Amino acid sequence: MRRAGIVIASTRAATGVYEDRSAPIIADWLTEHGFDVVPAAVVPDGPSVGAALRALLALSPAVVVTSGGTGLSPDDVTPEQTRPLLEREVPGIMEALRRAGAAKTPLAALSRGYAGVSGTTFVVNLPGSPSGVMDGLSVLDPLIGHLCDQLEGSHGH
Repeated sequence: MRRAGIVIASTRAATGVYEDRSAPIIADWLTEHGFDVVPAAVVPDGPSVGAALRALLALSPAVVVTSGGTGLSPDDVTPEQTRPLLEREVPGIMEALRRAGAAKTPLAALSRGYAGVSGTTFVVNLPGSPSGVMDGLSVLDPLIGHLCDQLEGSHGH
């Protein structure tokens, strides 16, 4: 069974100011797609995001989904924490994510996330809002199985 991990970048959720609502949405989606989901890491914005990503990548999951920290606030650094860990970027996925988001809100253009590959793990940065997460997952829906097949070296014919 393919494993998957989730990193939530949110200082407010990590400090208990409010309950994160994105992780359960992502976890349900991953489970529906046949993944064994590692419990979500909810961490403050900043270097903790990179640390959580590195810890997850050490487990060699098939997929890691992050949510939050992709905007322009000073502490929105999820893309900067993610990019150094990626060996290959998959820009078409981010283009599709932003296009899907832009159909609903012009603010989607401000999302600076990355999608790419670290080893055999697909990593994608989704926005912090539950609605942004759902839009992103709908884009990944038809891609995720084929994407994992390719990373595992099969072509999923």
